[in-house]
Amino acid sequence: MKFNQILTALALTAIVFTGCEKANIDVDTTPINGSAIGEVSGVWTKGSVHEIKGDIIIPQGQSLTIEEGVTVLMDVTAKPEIVVKGNLYSLGTAANPVKFTVSDAYRTDANKFGKLWGGILAAPTCAELVLDNTILEYGGATTSDASTSVKMGLYKAVAGENLPALWFSNINGKLIVQNSTIRNFQEDCTYIEGGKIIFANNVFYTTGVSGGEAMNFKSGCLADVAYNLVYSTNTNALKLSNTGDRTPQAYIIAYNNTMVNTGWRRPTAKGGSVWLEATVRADLYNNLFANTRFGVKRDPKKPEDTRSKYTNNWYYGFDQTTVDQFQPGKNDVVGGTNDVISKTAGANDPKFVNYPLSTPTSNADYNTSWDFHLPGNSPALGKGTTAFTRHHKAGLTTANGFTYVSPEPATFVGAYGVKL
Repeated sequence: MKFNQILTALALTAIVFTGCEKANIDVDTTPINGSAIGEVSGVWTKGSVHEIKGDIIIPQGQSLTIEEGVTVLMDVTAKPEIVVKGNLYSLGTAANPVKFTVSDAYRTDANKFGKLWGGILAAPTCAELVLDNTILEYGGATTSDASTSVKMGLYKAVAGENLPALWFSNINGKLIVQNSTIRNFQEDCTYIEGGKIIFANNVFYTTGVSGGEAMNFKSGCLADVAYNLVYSTNTNALKLSNTGDRTPQAYIIAYNNTMVNTGWRRPTAKGGSVWLEATVRADLYNNLFANTRFGVKRDPKKPEDTRSKYTNNWYYGFDQTTVDQFQPGKNDVVGGTNDVISKTAGANDPKFVNYPLSTPTSNADYNTSWDFHLPGNSPALGKGTTAFTRHHKAGLTTANGFTYVSPEPATFVGAYGVKL
C-alpha cells in the first residue's frame, strides 16, 4: 500500500513539475495585451501590447499574424530573439504601424545603435514573412553561446555575432518588406540568404557602429528593391553578393532608391553606396546617390556577373572629395549608361524639398522633418527609365490571401518624385 502511495506521489510530482516547466517555456496566447516567452502563434489583435520576456519561436507549420497598431515590447535584460520557423505576418498601416521596440526609458541617444534585443531570425523552414508598415528599432544584440539562434544553428550560428534586424534564409520562401522603417541597430539591417523578395518604400537610418549595410543580399535571392531611402548606414546601402553558391544565382533589380551620406562612418574604406561581388547579377536603374562615400563599387578580385546593368543613375557630391570618389575607373567604381555624374563639386543638385546638402557626411542622426521629395524644378525629374522588367511584376501571393506587387518604376530618379 505504501509503495503504491509513493508511486502515486511521484507521478503527481512529475505532472506538477511538467506543468511548471510548460508554463515557463510557453506563452500567453491571448490575442489582447499579454506577455510572451517560448512558442507563439495565432493573432495579436489591433492595438494590443505584447511584452516579450525571452526568446519566442513561431513553430514550423504555424503562423503569427500581428495586426495594426500592435506594440511588441522587448525586455532589455533578456534581449530576446524572435525565431520564425513558421510564418510571420506583421500587418500595420501608415496611421497605425506595428512596432518592435523597447520601453520609452531606453529609447535614448546613449542607445542610439540599439543592442537591446536580438532580431527577427527566419529559419529555412519559414515559408513566408511579411513586414508591412512595421517599425524595427533598438535591436542588434550580440550572440552568446546561450543564444537560441546559436543553439539552433541559425544565422551565423556562433557567439559574438551582432544580429541583424532581419535574417531570412529560405530560397523557396517569400519575403516582403514594404512601407517599413528599420533604425537604431548595431550592424546590418537585413541579411538575406535566399527567397523571392520585395523591398519597397522603406526607410533605413542610424544603423551600424563599425560596419553594416541596410540591405545585404546573398545567393538564392531574386529581389526587387525599389523606392527605399537609406540614410547614413555605416557601410553600404546595398551589399549585393552571390556568396553561398545557392540556387538560384542572386539577381537583384534595384531601382528608384535614394542613398544619402552612406559609407562614411566605416573605419576602413570598402563600399559606400552599392557593393558588388562574387558573380552577383545586379541591375541598377534610376538610383540617386547624394554625398555617398563612393559610387557603385565592385570587388576587383570577385567581380559581379557580366550581364549586370547600370543605367540612369544620378550622382551629387557637396564637396570635391566626394565627387572624386564617384568617378568610374577609380577605386573600382563602376560607371553606367546614361548616368548623370559630374567632376565638379555641387553639380547635379537634385534640390531636395528639405534637406541641407551641407550636412556632415559623418552625421548619423536622422531628422524626421527632412523631406527627400523633388520639387517641380528638380533636374532629376524625367531622367529615369522604365524600359526594364522586374522580377515580381505579377506579384507574390501569400497563404493568407494577400498579393504583393513590386512597384512600377518611375521616370524620375530616386525614391521620391514631386510630392502630391
